[in-house]
Amino acid sequence: MKTPWWFLHKTPLAWLLVPVSWIYYLFGRLVFMFRKIGAYKSRRKIICVGNILAGGVGKTPIVRAIAEFLDAPVVMRGYKKSAKTGNVGDEAAMLARGGLQVHVGDRKSNIILLNRQMSESGPIVMDDGFQNPKIKKDISVLVFDDSIGYGNGFLLPAGPLREPRRAIRRADAVIVIKTSGARRKFKLPENIPVFYAQTKTVSPYDDNEKLFAFAGIGYPRKFFRTLKNLVGKKSFPDHYQYTDQDLQKLFDAANKRGAKLITTEKDWIRLPESVRGDIKYAQLDMRLDDDFWTWLGDKIKCQH
Repeated sequence: MKTPWWFLHKTPLAWLLVPVSWIYYLFGRLVFMFRKIGAYKSRRKIICVGNILAGGVGKTPIVRAIAEFLDAPVVMRGYKKSAKTGNVGDEAAMLARGGLQVHVGDRKSNIILLNRQMSESGPIVMDDGFQNPKIKKDISVLVFDDSIGYGNGFLLPAGPLREPRRAIRRADAVIVIKTSGARRKFKLPENIPVFYAQTKTVSPYDDNEKLFAFAGIGYPRKFFRTLKNLVGKKSFPDHYQYTDQDLQKLFDAANKRGAKLITTEKDWIRLPESVRGDIKYAQLDMRLDDDFWTWLGDKIKCQH
């Protein structure tokens, strides 16, 4: 679905949904406590990269960077699987395309299987799962986007928060992604290390090329803001599966404006093979603070 427009603003509708959000949260806590019984302790260290917002903060590039740095396998749920992504989900397909070992499905089952590989002892990176109590984490890292912050500060469905802000205290560190958009003021706990990541969108086209952009991600406007010479744009629901009709309309809209079609890497992965040669994606380059890698290395050593 598309990210609800009220997630970033305290609108009348958001306030009306606040009572529903607390019912949703209390039910979620009951499920959390029940699932926590018999939590699995992995032989290999589990590094969880998660968030407390419902998508759109840019967590996948962080997962990729950590997994590449540690040469570690990634376990993830594989949201919105389809034949176009090899039935593993767009994010999983994107990570695997970069050469990472990705295991999709039930995270606990995959971690158990990885633990049976007795010749391997390195860490395992878990994409998302901060709210999953079935697996004991050795290191938990939360990701935020400084253009989104806590959104409107409300819990689902009144706002984007999966759980209250105090949940950040369960994390070992926080990574804040700095963006080119307007920054939101949001306060983080003082006793938790905070690191920063810089992102840069690299277009495959020259600056003078007219572009028509489309994206089916949590917050498409973040992507649109990074592009130059944009003459048109179209947003779709997160993890959207594009139809032939959708693509024909996009080609028609771009041709009408004398523009080239451009999208995100995650969207490009979901496109049919037949059109990938005609649509390019903008590469998202990300650089994490050097201090984070030092902290992570020391943290892993302390866990032994």
